[in-house]
Amino acid sequence: MEAVPARARGYVAGVAVLALLCLLPLPTIRTPWWALGLLSALYAACEYVVRRRFGGTFYPVLLAGAFLLPPPAAALVPLPAALLGRVEQRPALLRRVWRAAQPALAVWGAAKVHWALGGRDAVVASDFPRALLPAGAAVLAFCLVLAVLDGGIRAVALGIPLRQAWRGLLSRSLAPVVVHGLAGLMMAVLWRSPYGPVAALLVLLPMGVSWWVFAQYHRERAAHQATIRALVQAVDIKDGYTRGHSERVGQASVMIARELGMDDDRVEMLRFAGILHDVGKLGVPTRLLRKDGPLTPEERRIIELHPEYGHEMVRGISFLGEARAAILHHHERLDGSGYPYGLVGTQIPESARIVAVADAFDAMTSTRSYRRARPVGTAVAELERCAGAQFDPRMVGALARVLHRQGWHPAVTADEPAHKRAPQEPVPSTGTSG
Repeated sequence: MEAVPARARGYVAGVAVLALLCLLPLPTIRTPWWALGLLSALYAACEYVVRRRFGGTFYPVLLAGAFLLPPPAAALVPLPAALLGRVEQRPALLRRVWRAAQPALAVWGAAKVHWALGGRDAVVASDFPRALLPAGAAVLAFCLVLAVLDGGIRAVALGIPLRQAWRGLLSRSLAPVVVHGLAGLMMAVLWRSPYGPVAALLVLLPMGVSWWVFAQYHRERAAHQATIRALVQAVDIKDGYTRGHSERVGQASVMIARELGMDDDRVEMLRFAGILHDVGKLGVPTRLLRKDGPLTPEERRIIELHPEYGHEMVRGISFLGEARAAILHHHERLDGSGYPYGLVGTQIPESARIVAVADAFDAMTSTRSYRRARPVGTAVAELERCAGAQFDPRMVGALARVLHRQGWHPAVTADEPAHKRAPQEPVPSTGTSG
């Protein structure tokens, strides 16, 4: 991304200035330069291997520096890796500055908290469990600084609200960084022991194995994402009129799930369900999807088979879990008038009730050849009118609340040229299904 907004450049410059201010006391403090040099070289080597082989960042050496060095010296540990490492995206200089300044501030904050709580003395004396409290507080400070800075750059670069930019950053990073913090604490204690830095390096061996396992997990997730992208692209090619609809339904489903307080795994599952809810269109003849004019009753029955086709297509994809039920039942209605099975009320799986609301909302707020997009408020009012008969009132209420707070900022645009053909999926009399 070459066109970086001016406000994002200013933000990065401000973070860099703060990082430089953290280094000002360096000439006035007693710094073990040999330890700083060794930790910096070790961190640079670990970053090179981890980024090249697995992707991501390896924090144990950084946190060991926070536990061993004065805060200004600890802030220098990430600089060689950031300034000398390979940058694949442009602008390279701006990215190097960010990679240097962000971890420098984070490790400075961790070291500051650690030293203020007497952690240095506990590490020198190998005093357990007293060393755990300062180390834990330092890890929390490290995560907080990273989350605040990450959220800030997302907000200024992408123009999204700060609250939305920060949401989930701390909770997602805390658990893995705590593990890295424990490894960093072990490194620091062994470093200060009679066995010295060589013993501390042994800590990196099990951490390397655990990182490999973690990387395999992320590769599997990436494969899942690629599978879903391929299916969605195939639907978009076949039924190009609704291009982008699937991603937006996934986004709205996530908003409802989070408003209902679902855990991260279920939220991710519902994102998959929303994205893949129309995958069964791949089993519908293209001539029906692109037909001009009204459908015959027989053609309508064929199109109404697409939820069953979709369920059959994804039945063998184990990671989709509950999403398969949402794909099958997202056109059911609470009053039993939906399809394919005419389920009533709570017979309809919760995931399908969520996707049904998200699907109808996007259908109403998207421009179609036969009508313009409705305003968000009008669409929500229509959903509320149909709640209890067609839609689950709980899901409608959740979507209404989150839209009132956050607004609707779809990741992809729905507007299509007017000459595009209308989708031939049956539209209920309420006009709220896509």
